[in-house]
Amino acid sequence: MEITLNNGLRMPIVGLGVWPMEGKLIRELIIQAINLGYRHFDCAAEYKNEAEVGEVLQEAFQSSLVKREDLFITTKLRNSDHGHVVEACKDSLKKLQLEYLDLYLVHFPVATKDTGVGTTASDLDEVGVLNIDTTIPLETTWHAMEDLVSMGLVRSIGISNYDIFLTRDCLAYSKVKPAVNQIETHPYFQRESLVMFCQKHGISVTAHTPLGGAAANSEWFGSQSCLDAPVLKGLAGKYGKTVAQLVLRWGFQRNTVVIPKSSKIERLEENFGVFDFELTKGEMDLIKKVDRSSRTDQPAKFWGIDLYA
Repeated sequence: MEITLNNGLRMPIVGLGVWPMEGKLIRELIIQAINLGYRHFDCAAEYKNEAEVGEVLQEAFQSSLVKREDLFITTKLRNSDHGHVVEACKDSLKKLQLEYLDLYLVHFPVATKDTGVGTTASDLDEVGVLNIDTTIPLETTWHAMEDLVSMGLVRSIGISNYDIFLTRDCLAYSKVKPAVNQIETHPYFQRESLVMFCQKHGISVTAHTPLGGAAANSEWFGSQSCLDAPVLKGLAGKYGKTVAQLVLRWGFQRNTVVIPKSSKIERLEENFGVFDFELTKGEMDLIKKVDRSSRTDQPAKFWGIDLYA
């Protein structure tokens, strides 16, 4: 199942996020995901595993497991590379061993001090706070992203973690409209206004952390989980599905792309098994009532500053 982006290109509605995978695990998960039917993989320079992902993709291509044109590969611009967008994109392409990206996103709407393209240096200053660079406007970053399209390095460009105000600004100065805004959204953090705003203006929404933060990484994101909500458990039981499957189904019935992350092979099939049932409008309305406006992806925990303050 796919959605059509504002440039006419198509994007699979369920994908696999590759954070925080590493080493041998990446190979096993990606190969198994492709075998199960996954065609959408969500990467980022910040995840520090593009080279490993690239090795697996090449193995898949060379063994004729899948063709390049059958996959939708996303990766993202690091905060410290806002001043070197073209170089950063080329570095990601080299590591991923690809000639083009299907989608390239501005990972966060903030530039930090340059640490060198392709490095894994920290974004933090000497006291452990995000080292923000105030000299690079987001408009400058976006116009450099647009250059990637004309150069043929990427097919679509987009934004990530942008709120309504920043998204509106991007629409105002863009020559190439963002195709996607990738945001945290799940039943406990539905962000209906932002989702509606993006979709109204032709920007598709990808839900990162679509099962809530605890499902992705409880150490980083806390233990509160929408998967424990009684309403969701009840609906899942009605359909003979897991709560995770119910939540993912809810996500793409909102016309959002979902990219659950999993480090367990047995979860891959579960997360992909969401196409054989459909929630009613009444059930969708019922799920709206569990919203807690509860963000789980809190940069303050790892950047020393509340980026969303």
